[in-house]
Amino acid sequence: MTSTHPYSPDHATPPGWTLEETLTELSMSQAELARRTGLSTEHIDRIIRGKAPIAGDTARRLERATGLPERLWNNLESHYQEHQARLAEAHP
Repeated sequence: MTSTHPYSPDHATPPGWTLEETLTELSMSQAELARRTGLSTEHIDRIIRGKAPIAGDTARRLERATGLPERLWNNLESHYQEHQARLAEAHP
């Protein structure tokens, strides 16, 4: 069955939101995550706010620090960037 109103969200959730939720669940501060990953607290904050992408190396570091697989972080980032590009095309 074809829908006459296909689902097309007008926003994308940055992967940093998942990171923030993960930190809450782990009772881990941004400073602690920065220490465990070797990233700056500023960089962690930028990821959480959706201002910095999660690169491959960062995804590996997040896996070691949070226990969530590297592929999860990579997939979240990839889907976010893809959605952002579609939104930009739809609303130039």
